[in-house]
Amino acid sequence: MLEASRIPNRYLRTAEAGRYLGLSGRTLEKHRTYGTGPRYRKIGGRVIYALNDLEAWADQGAQTSTTDPDAGRVRAARRYESEPHAQLA
Repeated sequence: MLEASRIPNRYLRTAEAGRYLGLSGRTLEKHRTYGTGPRYRKIGGRVIYALNDLEAWADQGAQTSTTDPDAGRVRAARRYESEPHAQLA
């Protein structure tokens, strides 16, 4: 039997990852395009997400109140001009 620390990450395809987060797969695709979403991996032509990466990304938006000074750290799925990759030509 494998130890818990040796069990590999569980990976989800885009639609499954979206359901896991309560988002649509299309929203995750937009986040991927704009660089605002969770880390992902490409294997061949397939995009997969590790559960721990999905959880880490979602945890960035954790708040304790509506006046939390760190509110809004998970950005919307859109282009941000201040991002370095948005300025690449």
